[in-house]
Amino acid sequence: MMYSYRIEQAIRAASVLHREQSRKGTAPYPYVAHVFAVACIIADYTEDEDIIIAGLLHDTLEDTDYTEEELQTDFGSRVRAIVVGVSERTDPHDSRPWYERKNDHLTTLETASNESLMVCAADIIHNLRSIVEEYQTNMADYLNHFGGTLEDRLFFYKMKSDLLNQRLENPIMHEFNHVYNEYREFIRSEA
Repeated sequence: MMYSYRIEQAIRAASVLHREQSRKGTAPYPYVAHVFAVACIIADYTEDEDIIIAGLLHDTLEDTDYTEEELQTDFGSRVRAIVVGVSERTDPHDSRPWYERKNDHLTTLETASNESLMVCAADIIHNLRSIVEEYQTNMADYLNHFGGTLEDRLFFYKMKSDLLNQRLENPIMHEFNHVYNEYREFIRSEA
């Protein structure tokens, strides 16, 4: 990844916007570590600054009060479009049930740009890798922290996997499929 003024601004924005948030888990750590990891994964597969910036900001519309308009003003219409295309919801106050939001997200991904799909793949890679590493020996804590059933979680990740494998032609899919298979084995070993 080539360091630039815009990347620095996105790092600062993500740090400020997620400053009071922690990742779910047995030892919560600052949420911003997740978006940094997503951006690093993306940077392994593209030098496109807008996609890397979108990786840094991919959860801002879902999890903060940052608006689409602010995102566009600060980082441009392309970054905004990528983030909107990968967002599960663009209103952090959307309180619909988990299942409804996941279904809507799948519908959004069906027409999302390749850039949004790259961010989605990197996000899932980091999420699944984190789950397998942290909960390898403690499935009860996993279900307690993330809710839902194992079947529901596996179903939605399978749907996303199928969609990404059909729509995204990028070497990131090799890493995605490897991590997804590890997650599937983790879930099956506990079922």
